[in-house]
Parts: sequence; C-alpha cells; structure tokens
Amino acid sequence: MKATQLPSTGVQVTPADLLRCAALYLRRHGWHQGTYYATGDTLTPPACAAGAIGIACAGHRVEHFSQLDPDTLAGYLTTLAVFVDYLDTFAPVFHIDEDGYLLDEHTSPYSWNDDPTRTAEQVITALLAAADEWDRLHTDGGENR
Repeated sequence: MKATQLPSTGVQVTPADLLRCAALYLRRHGWHQGTYYATGDTLTPPACAAGAIGIACAGHRVEHFSQLDPDTLAGYLTTLAVFVDYLDTFAPVFHIDEDGYLLDEHTSPYSWNDDPTRTAEQVITALLAAADEWDRLHTDGGENR
C-alpha cells in the first residue's frame, strides 16, 4: 500500500444509504421534473428522483448514466430498482390501454416523479421510506443479512 492510500474501512454502502443521500440532496439542492436536472451549469442543480440517486451514487452530476464506471452503474441500477420495488408496492401507477389491458407492471420512477400533482416532499418521503423498507428487509439489528 502506498503511503497516501487509505486502508479500506470495510463499510458497505447499501441502497438504503444511497436513497437517504438522494433524499438529502433533494432537500439541500431542490427537486425537478421533466429531466434529470434543471438546466444550468451548476454543480448541484435541482434534480428528479432518478437524478438525485445518480448523484448519490457517483458523487457528482452525470449527464448520462451510461457514462458511469461499471461498479457505480451497478450501484445506481440496484438503488433505482429498490426504489421501483418500493413504488410498485406502496405507490403503484398502472397504465391501462383502451381495451383494459395492463401496459406496464412496474411503476416508472420517471413518470411517477413527473406527475403534475407530485410534490418535492412526496418524492423525498418516498426515497426515505424506500430506504427504511430496504433496511427492514435486508438488515438484522443494524447488520447486513
């Protein structure tokens, strides 16, 4: 190990941690609808739920998530899937065609975020609740199962 290299702490960042970071990001920098980020050249723009999750995973604004390194992309996709699972269970949005057939069995975090009646507080609350649900299902007394 090089003298400037810090030893690994062995701490695993979970999807719940990243969801809480995304909620905190939205509280501090604002929420946005329609695109990942509000326009502008700021390093910390208002973001949608998916954009905030991306920033929590990468540590910075990312124009397209295909630009992430494989580990960061895996963390982003896993955390987004945890959020979708939460929305499917607790805030489902069903798209039914004119014949009454279900078009999509999963709630899109993008259309959920962009619903004109959605509020920033609802998004932040859902991110935190999804984190709590992940912890409930995956930890035992604070330790990963």
